[in-house]
Amino acid sequence: MQVLTSRSIDEPLHWVEIPTPKLGPDGVRVAVRAVGVNPVDWKMRAGDMLGVVQRVVGPSGSLVTGVDFAGEVVEVGSAVKDVRVGDRVVGGTDFSRKQHGSYAREVCVRADQVALLPESVPFDVAGCLPVAAVTAATALFELGHLRGRPDAKALVLGASGGVGHFAVQLARAAGAVVVGVCSARNVAFVEALGGVPLDYGKGEVFAAAAKLGPFDVVVDTVGAATYPVAACQRLLKPGGVHVLVMPRAVDFWWVALPGPTVMVLGRPNRASLKPLVEQVASGALKVEIAERIPWDEAERAHAVSRAGKVVGKLVLV
Repeated sequence: MQVLTSRSIDEPLHWVEIPTPKLGPDGVRVAVRAVGVNPVDWKMRAGDMLGVVQRVVGPSGSLVTGVDFAGEVVEVGSAVKDVRVGDRVVGGTDFSRKQHGSYAREVCVRADQVALLPESVPFDVAGCLPVAAVTAATALFELGHLRGRPDAKALVLGASGGVGHFAVQLARAAGAVVVGVCSARNVAFVEALGGVPLDYGKGEVFAAAAKLGPFDVVVDTVGAATYPVAACQRLLKPGGVHVLVMPRAVDFWWVALPGPTVMVLGRPNRASLKPLVEQVASGALKVEIAERIPWDEAERAHAVSRAGKVVGKLVLV
């Protein structure tokens, strides 16, 4: 099986051949057609905390990064009844289950890790959903309890990025007023998503946000180095939740302490992906693709992602 690998952030991604994993009775093998690029992909190569955990509990051998994938089922295990060979699917890999990442020609996952794709949803669009859209939905609804709140308000920091542009749309669809912090060049984009744009270049962000709050949930997709936790907490309504997407190691004490700050990195599976796929198919959820990048330029994709200016999602095809 061909996979993209590197031993560190300093060694370029390159193709190697590894043994093809044996498919279990509850497994599916998928020929990968598209892979969404997420910051966690290159952070694992850089040896951050999640990368260390991956090396300890993940599969042995070459480091194969990536979570998101969309493609066609080429084999199913003996116990799988609800997925068939030839089905179009979207899903996410899980290294805690000893699975290699999705930067590969094929992935082997459990059947409950994939959701069926209608023909109307292209592979490149679907491949952008697993980590970013599931993270956004988890932050807003499972952690932020946004649904059903009267006069709900959400603040999204980094509203034009991968997780952010999904969070704006999902919160707005749930009936919330959504304030989205972004750069001047992305004001029109955030507004088109249904958010109230807040240009961080026009002055002190927290003072401007306070005039539009308080908020039921603050979703920080950028990080506490830019938006300090204490300042985010002050923008919350009583009982509100501040969600950190992939915090730094130094931020974990905020999560460990009693208080409104929690962390999230979405773990995609069939249950979490199915409603998102349905929303994309109906046109209720838009996927902004910044660039479709060929597999052999995956290293460039990581460089673009590290620069932190991506509007929407990058996808390998």
